[in-house]
Amino acid sequence: MADQKGRGPKGEGRNSGARGRRVAEKARGPRPPRPDAPRDEAADIGVEARQAAGVLLNAALEGRGGLDAAQSFREVAGLPGPDRAFARAVAMAALRRLGEIDQILDRRLQKAPPAAVRTILRVALAQTLVLETPAFAAVSTAVKLAERDPKTRPYKNLVNAVLRSVGRDGPGLTTAESNLPDWIAARWRATYGEAALAGLALAAREEPPTDLSVKPDVDPAAVADAVDGEVLPGGAVRTGRRGDIATWPGFDDGTWWVQDAAAAVPVRLLDPKPGEAIADLCAAPGGKTLQLAAAGASVVALDRSDKRLNRLRQNLERTGLEAEIVVTPAEDWDDPRAFDAVLLDAPCTATGTFRRNPEVLRATRPADVAKLADVQHRLLDAAAGRVKPGGRLVYCVCSLEREEGETQIIAFLRRNPAFRTAPADPAALGAPVEALTPEGWLRILPSMWAEKGGLDGFFVARLDRVA
Repeated sequence: MADQKGRGPKGEGRNSGARGRRVAEKARGPRPPRPDAPRDEAADIGVEARQAAGVLLNAALEGRGGLDAAQSFREVAGLPGPDRAFARAVAMAALRRLGEIDQILDRRLQKAPPAAVRTILRVALAQTLVLETPAFAAVSTAVKLAERDPKTRPYKNLVNAVLRSVGRDGPGLTTAESNLPDWIAARWRATYGEAALAGLALAAREEPPTDLSVKPDVDPAAVADAVDGEVLPGGAVRTGRRGDIATWPGFDDGTWWVQDAAAAVPVRLLDPKPGEAIADLCAAPGGKTLQLAAAGASVVALDRSDKRLNRLRQNLERTGLEAEIVVTPAEDWDDPRAFDAVLLDAPCTATGTFRRNPEVLRATRPADVAKLADVQHRLLDAAAGRVKPGGRLVYCVCSLEREEGETQIIAFLRRNPAFRTAPADPAALGAPVEALTPEGWLRILPSMWAEKGGLDGFFVARLDRVA
C-alpha cells in the first residue's frame, strides 16, 4: 500500500523462490482437519482464522518476506476474505506486542512449552489484549486449536489455564521496549538517547493511520472530507479509515495514492519543476515517481524488479500520469543520459517502517546493516554520475540506522567534492521541525508527530552539484 520499500537490496536478503518456500513451510503449524471430518462449520471457521494468524505470525518471525509469502499458503488463502483480514490483523497485533505478550506468558509458564503451543497462546493474547476480542471467544478457539493437533493436544488444559488466569488476574505490568529486539534497542538508545527510545517503543505498539498523497490540482481538504480524514502539513491527507482502499472515494478517479507522509518529503526537497528531466532510481513501488510526474517532470523510473514495478504501472494508469519505466539495476544502467535531478530512495533495512511493517524488526539482522551500507555506497556514486552540473541529488532511506543515512552522506561528500548539502526547511516540506539535523539533513523518527499518529522513519539529504 504505502510508498515503502520494505526491503533488503532489490532481489537480495529476502525469502523468495524455493528458499522462501522452505523457510515459510516451517512456519505453517498444524494442518487443517480432513475435509470429511465432522465439525461445527461456524466454529471451525473461527479456529481456522486463528490458525492462519499463527501461520502468518511464524512466517514473519522466520525471515524477511515471510509474511507476504505466507499469504499464499492453504491455511490463509483458503479462508473467506473477512477471515483472511482478521487473521492478518491478529498476526500484526501479535508482532507489534510480541515482547509484552511473551512477558505475560513467561510469568505464568513454569517451563517453556513447545513452539506450537506458544503460538496458540500468542495469537489468543493478541486478540484479547490488543484487538479487544471477547475473552471467552479467544479462549474457546485457542483450546479448540490445541485439540486439533496431536502435538499440542496434551497442552490444551495448559492453554485454557494460562488464558483464563490472564483474564482473571489481568496481564500485569509490561514494558513497551520489550517489543524491540535487544540489539535494535541498544543501537537506538546509543544513537538517539533514552527518551527517544521510549518514544520509538511506544510508536511500535500502535497500528498507524493511512496517508494519501493528492494530485496538485486536487483540493486536499475535499479529499480529507471524503475519507473522514485531515490535512497534514505539506498537503498529505491522513485517515483512520480501514478496509479495501479501492472502494474509497477518489480511488477510481485517480486523485490520490497511498503514501506515508514522511515518504512524500524527499520529492518535496528535490523540488521538481515542470519539464525537468528527473531520474527516480530504485523507484518501486512508485509513490515518489507519481509525485514527480504529478509535478510535470519528465520522469524515468528505474528499478531492478519488474514485478515490484507492476504497482507503479497500475497507479500510473489509474492516475493518468506518465513516466518512462526501465527495468535494470541502477549501477548497471548503460543509458548515457544526464538529468536535472536524481532521486535515490536506496534499498535499506527499512527499520523506519516498523509501524506499518512490524516484521522488519524481527527479520533484520545486524549484518544486514553493513551489507546494505555497501549497496548504498555504490548506488550513491552511480546516482551522482547522472546529475548535470547545477543539478540536484536527493538521497533517502526509510532506515533508522546511521550507517545507512548520515554516515553515507559524510563519506559521499568526501568522495565527491563537486556536491554540497542544500539545507532543508522542514516546515516548508511538511516534515517535523525537530527532524532537522545540524548539517541541514532530515532525520525523521516514527515517534515524531505522536499527537498526529506518527509517521515512518526516514533519513533525507539534498546534495546540489556545484561543478
